[in-house]
Amino acid sequence: MSVWRVLLSILFPPLAVVDKGCGSFIIVFILTICGWVPGVIAALVILNNPNT
Repeated sequence: MSVWRVLLSILFPPLAVVDKGCGSFIIVFILTICGWVPGVIAALVILNNPNT
């Protein structure tokens, strides 16, 4: 996980996970609409997962 990805996930979480697939993008987008903090947490969890 690069520094740029971490910064992007803090500033705009859906954009940070756009290359991880449509499902990840939609989940993070909905969580970001519900609240910024859940979107950031979800983006960081998805980016930290080595299996994807």
